[in-house]
Amino acid sequence: MSTTPFHDIDAYVKYPRIAAMASAPDGSRLVVAVQTPDPKTSKYVSALWEIDPEGKRKARRLTRSMKGEGSPVFTAGGDLLFVSARPSAEPGAVEETPALWLLPKDGGEARVIASRPNGIGAVMAAAQADTVVAVSAVNPNAKDLADDDRIAKARKETAVAAILHTSYPIRHWDHDLGPALPHYLKLDKQCCCQCSSDAEPTAPAKPVIEPELAKLTDLTPGIGAGLVEQNGQLTADGTTIVTGWNQPVRGGQRCVLTTIDVATGERKIIGDEEGADLGHPVLSPDGKLVAYVREVYGDDHTAADHQLWLMGTDGSNPRRLAPEWDRWPTPVAWCPSGEGVYVLADDLGTCPLWYIDVNTNEVTKITADAAAFMNVGISGDGNWAYALRSSYLAPPEPVRIDIAAAFTGGPVQAQVLPSPIPNPPLPGRLEVFESQAEDGKTIRSLICLPEDATAANPAPMILWIHGGPLGSWNAWAWRWCPWLLVAQGYAVVLPDPALSTGYGLDFIQRGWADWGGKPYTDLMSVADAVSARPDIDETRTGAMGGSFGGYMANWVAGHTDRFKCIVTHASLWALDQFGPTTDMASYWEREWPSGANMDANSPQRSVANIVTPMLVIHGDKDYRVPIGEGLRLWYELNAHSGLPADANGVSQHEFLYFPNENHWVLTPQHAKVWYQVVLRFLARHVLETPEGELPALPEELG
Repeated sequence: MSTTPFHDIDAYVKYPRIAAMASAPDGSRLVVAVQTPDPKTSKYVSALWEIDPEGKRKARRLTRSMKGEGSPVFTAGGDLLFVSARPSAEPGAVEETPALWLLPKDGGEARVIASRPNGIGAVMAAAQADTVVAVSAVNPNAKDLADDDRIAKARKETAVAAILHTSYPIRHWDHDLGPALPHYLKLDKQCCCQCSSDAEPTAPAKPVIEPELAKLTDLTPGIGAGLVEQNGQLTADGTTIVTGWNQPVRGGQRCVLTTIDVATGERKIIGDEEGADLGHPVLSPDGKLVAYVREVYGDDHTAADHQLWLMGTDGSNPRRLAPEWDRWPTPVAWCPSGEGVYVLADDLGTCPLWYIDVNTNEVTKITADAAAFMNVGISGDGNWAYALRSSYLAPPEPVRIDIAAAFTGGPVQAQVLPSPIPNPPLPGRLEVFESQAEDGKTIRSLICLPEDATAANPAPMILWIHGGPLGSWNAWAWRWCPWLLVAQGYAVVLPDPALSTGYGLDFIQRGWADWGGKPYTDLMSVADAVSARPDIDETRTGAMGGSFGGYMANWVAGHTDRFKCIVTHASLWALDQFGPTTDMASYWEREWPSGANMDANSPQRSVANIVTPMLVIHGDKDYRVPIGEGLRLWYELNAHSGLPADANGVSQHEFLYFPNENHWVLTPQHAKVWYQVVLRFLARHVLETPEGELPALPEELG
């Protein structure tokens, strides 16, 4: 078998990867962010590359620095904005904090145009005006931005990290909220040279110099956590922002839709519903309409629902789009005529691009690829879409989509554009596999197989359970990559059980508030069907999962001994403990309000039944599934599981702990350790490799 980057974990973590793409408002320019490890392989940094939208020219690198560049956005004039903490000689620029940079369209050096002690987090630019709005954190007690700069510097100099909270939530995923919270800051217009309208005609010309940093105006003072994890959009003329907005309610928050006048900062709530979050706004070309997602809350009997809605930007005439279409669409762009909205929606193990006519509600599928799309942009003439496409055959790559052909001849295959990096060769083959659940429903899975897996040489099987739980195995993930296991000879099964998206609301309802019910029996039916294949060795099987997949791994461990071992990452263990301590307890409380189903579906109730060796993995900076879940699971496995210690008193379970990693384990060296430990654990138990022949553990583990 030929060697691929998946056969060598060092080569894998160093392989460049495309992380984001931005397109100019008219579609004339495309830029992608490419991540590579720094010289010490301690973190990933991004560089920006320009892609030819017509696919004729090779990709061209635009930026290069040790700090990296991200959050690319084009201005109406075609200049490129990005965020970077790279050093700058600009007067007033704050060192070692992310600043807003501008790279001119017509060439020249990039320069800082806005800088703050709290840094710049992201940026948005109007499509037809020179309005630019940056996102930056501001302390709630600051009198103005100058006072906020003083407070930020004082906290840094005195090393004060304490935060006094007066509302919920207080953290999100892997970072603490506050004391500074995101605000929208308008960049005032700049002049690019020193000039004066009242200068004497005979006065000598003044030298052209770089402009001073832009003056920043806070458009959102006194907002609290209103903009945490929200994405706004500017109208094309740059006069108004439409954004999701977190409104505090008892025990949590509700997301509403709000407009902000860029000239005055005046705010107006245009959409607010009890029992629903409104978000993901996308503005029509004329700025009069906004498409958005209405997420209807579920409870312990009825599943949540994600619906596409439309309203005027003044809040008028809200209505649901395509109400009969049983998918969960997220709007990404309008067509230039304003007659329809492009959306992404999971569908039968893929995530295609779709078009919805806002007048007729007709749904048109644009792409035929067995893949998932993201970062969609539409050309000025409406004939082309640009996006990143990925699947389990290829990581994200830039493509263009012939929209005109899709409307005349049906869904089209996307055209791959010249990329800065080639797709890595795979160590095996991919198959779509369908099997029947206990209730007769069809369960779709992907199987990643070694090339040499045959009836004469059956492969050991790993059942890999996805997170979410509202998700699907349809897009490439560098962090959760099955091909590293395939390179070691395993067949990896990626099932979409009950609760998976893309199969309709009834499919989600099958497992709603009953995670240990049909999601579990669906997974076991898949394991039965795949194990019966002649190219699979049914005597050598394991299971693994992360987040909700980790929950299911724990549930599987307590309800069957069919697997040789189980890997559980960032997993839910005691649901009564998890609920109030996760970063978004209010969401959890909505899903399990009575507590009865929660108790019945809590894996720790079955700890005494666990007789399968388990590898527990958890990061201390995981706020979505707090470290207490991993710590309690580890203790109770050793104290109460049905698998005793060996003859030497050593536990047959293992615990891989990352003190400074989050829900995903993102740094290159820790990702490497993660796979090394997992592969060794699988080799010991699934392959029954003798101790002296097991893969070596990284020496950094001690």
